[in-house]
Amino acid sequence: MLTAATGAIAASSLVAQGPWNDGRGPGWWILLVPLFWILVIGFAVFLIRRTMWRNRRQESVLGAEGVLRERYARGEIDETEFRQRLEVLRAQPQR
Repeated sequence: MLTAATGAIAASSLVAQGPWNDGRGPGWWILLVPLFWILVIGFAVFLIRRTMWRNRRQESVLGAEGVLRERYARGEIDETEFRQRLEVLRAQPQR
């Protein structure tokens, strides 16, 4: 009976220790997996936000030109006024 209990304790300690860490716990390398995923997710969020910001900035410039083109197409403004306003829109510094 004592032999069976000793064998069970020895077997459970081998399972708990595992073959790689000599029973000292998981080790510092266990932090690499969460760190890797944090970096991957952070980089993805950075790229998505940067792309959305660029698209929004382009839409604001092209949106004003689009409105101007629509007004010219409807006949609300003539060609001279269209060209003058278009020059003003394109001459504004990009932020």
